[in-house]
Amino acid sequence: MLPYGSLSLPVTLTDSEREASDPVSDPRAGPARPQRLSGPAARARPTPVSTDARLLAIATEHLTRLGPKRVTVVAVAAEAGMTHANVYRYFPSKDALLDAVAGRWLRDLETELAGIADAPDPADDKIERFISALASAQSEMLTREPNLFAVHLDATVASRPIARRHRVRLRALVERVVEEGIGTGVFAARDRERAIAVIFDASYRFTHPVAIQHDADVPRDLLDARLGAVIQSIQRALRTGTF
Repeated sequence: MLPYGSLSLPVTLTDSEREASDPVSDPRAGPARPQRLSGPAARARPTPVSTDARLLAIATEHLTRLGPKRVTVVAVAAEAGMTHANVYRYFPSKDALLDAVAGRWLRDLETELAGIADAPDPADDKIERFISALASAQSEMLTREPNLFAVHLDATVASRPIARRHRVRLRALVERVVEEGIGTGVFAARDRERAIAVIFDASYRFTHPVAIQHDADVPRDLLDARLGAVIQSIQRALRTGTF
């Protein structure tokens, strides 16, 4: 199941039903004032769902059930009750539509990683938690939601906008931790850019979707042991400045 809840669509009334539901007003009293709901009645009224949110919800379900190759804009449009040309007003291509589905997952991951970067832990502990969380989230995505992972992988390989933005945000978060570590004396790094490069280069095998896909059949405990050794090497390099 994808990490987005199902959406409740608003109920649409016909003209006759709407007239029957409106309160009768006295013509002498002038225009009727709109009825204001309060309490449970107000909370029970359905919240309108935007068209792009509806399309994403449908595309998410199709992606989970069919896989990225079998998802079509025509089928998504038909379920949404519109033409495929209308879908292109919101998403210019099938790739853009599927990337938007993956983008919701990536934003959740980025929020989790930002929480780690902003935590009160020492910077070297943050680096360990950050890399572990990034590696674990993508590995679990491959296992539990392989079709969503396939979109993420394809966007990364093709360097589409969603993947480029994700890389920029990851780098900004790592830069924040590195600067904090240098500022507090936890890291002895002499060059901030080289320190950031060390983190990404050394952890590539465990955090990049291409490498994660490559190691899909490697036992989890072995991967965890290898990742732990790499994280220790990164921490040692940052503490000593030996790079």
